[in-house]
Amino acid sequence: MSPDTLARWQFASTTIYHFIIVPVSIGLALLVATMQTLAYRKRGSEGGAVWDRVARFWGKLMLISFAIGVVTGIVQEFQFGMNWSAYSRFVGDIFGAPLAMEGLIAFFLESTFLGLWIFGRDLLSARVHLATIWLAAFGSAISAYFILAANSWMQHPVGYRIDPATGLPQMTSIWKVLTQTTQLVTFSHTLLAAMLTGGAMLLSVSVWHLRKDGAEVDVAHRQVAKMALGVVVLAALGVTFAGHIQGQVMTKQQPMKMAAAEALWNTKSHAGFSLFAYADVSKGHNKIDLSIPDGLSILATDHPGGTVQGINQIQAAEQAAYGPGDYVPTVGLAYWCFRLMIGFGVLAGLIGAALIVQWHRGRLLTSDRLMRVSVWTVVLPLLANTAGWLFTETARQPWLVYGLLKTSDGVSSNVSNTMVAFSLFGFVALYGILGVIAARLFIRTARQGIDPSVDIDADDGSSGDGGLGVSDGVLSLAP
Repeated sequence: MSPDTLARWQFASTTIYHFIIVPVSIGLALLVATMQTLAYRKRGSEGGAVWDRVARFWGKLMLISFAIGVVTGIVQEFQFGMNWSAYSRFVGDIFGAPLAMEGLIAFFLESTFLGLWIFGRDLLSARVHLATIWLAAFGSAISAYFILAANSWMQHPVGYRIDPATGLPQMTSIWKVLTQTTQLVTFSHTLLAAMLTGGAMLLSVSVWHLRKDGAEVDVAHRQVAKMALGVVVLAALGVTFAGHIQGQVMTKQQPMKMAAAEALWNTKSHAGFSLFAYADVSKGHNKIDLSIPDGLSILATDHPGGTVQGINQIQAAEQAAYGPGDYVPTVGLAYWCFRLMIGFGVLAGLIGAALIVQWHRGRLLTSDRLMRVSVWTVVLPLLANTAGWLFTETARQPWLVYGLLKTSDGVSSNVSNTMVAFSLFGFVALYGILGVIAARLFIRTARQGIDPSVDIDADDGSSGDGGLGVSDGVLSLAP
């Protein structure tokens, strides 16, 4: 393999791992803040005590995901300088501002207020302590916003000019970079996907305890399971709507990506949404194509007769604009990642809706099969997130920055095959070990369940437990 191929494999492996953690961390932060809000509003009652215990328990899992997310995210920044130095020089003037904002504003909010939330429970008033978790959750969300702003610029460059002396882009408007349409729809889609992931995580762990402990289980797990089902269904609906808008924006700004996602080779009106296609890439057509009539035209243009550009025509247009070359991404990868993203996300929402119906019928907590389905539902949004990221990045190829910089031109020129291969295998091994440790820590903490013995001060919703400590290798409540 060439150095740029190995570098892409390395960045993909580390980013996929990181992006498994990020939606969990963002989703749990917002949900833990919601739990603590319920505890504060119901303070002095039995319901307030229940939600306080719930917030403490899920706060431990949130902190584990936050710690793993920080560690895995740092590695990506090193790769920019090591394997992608040409890319770093090219985008440096653009990326400097949003990434600096992410570090100075978002990460500051996350780390500072998480620290206050962990250690200030016994020192701050209940209201101020509640504010710390909301500020930490807000920091987590805007951290994603600034990072996605940089990525969205790669998808659709705006707010820049090319310096005639250096040939590099220079920022002319940070406002355009932060508020362009690609960024707004991508952030909405990502945040809702994080809520779907967090809701599915709540459902999985809570129903696991309900299934394990049966009638003896703490009522808190029932409350969380109810919340989780509502979050899963609402977030799935939100993700679907945001994804629809994002698809329309993508059709206008990156027509090749949409065409590859649908294996649409020739421009067509009344284009169908493909359910299954078998493509002959060398001849530029599909041998087999089962589709929903007018589905793609509706998705891309909101009109059944809308025209959607095809791969062959876009290839010719990009050759005319950018010179000779192959501007078609790996169609099979784009096609199936797009379907897996949609399929797993929709399936999670449908399962959530079905489980709500079964809950109201009194069957969910009496059926071992339904509870097993509930426990394993968490896998679906995790797979959808991964497939979505793969589609977003690979279907943009051969562009690293769309229309400005090709992937082959962004790799470091002085990094050899051997060096990249060695670091690739090293990162895979390291992340494999880290993944096992993180999974065991998360599962072990989740299995401990909600501690029913924590004393709650009914007057202000706080406790004198001394905050969160470390015991037996896991974050736990210190006596």
